[in-house]
Amino acid sequence: VKLAVKMAEQQIRTIAELSRRARLARHTLTGLWRNQTRGISFETLDRLCEALHCQPGDLLEYVPKQKTEKEE
Repeated sequence: VKLAVKMAEQQIRTIAELSRRARLARHTLTGLWRNQTRGISFETLDRLCEALHCQPGDLLEYVPKQKTEKEE
């Protein structure tokens, strides 16, 4: 999740400020900002895109899971 990049582009300095703009809980945004979440709801994604004036692809990046030796 490229949340920090989009926040910087929009000159949003804190999670608290984004929380107010997007109407989302701080702990939800903190998890996304730290890449410590397993998923994101469409509602959350919609609110973030609206607050940051962007598209979902601007926030999300696909990174393939690395295979372990057992999986190969």
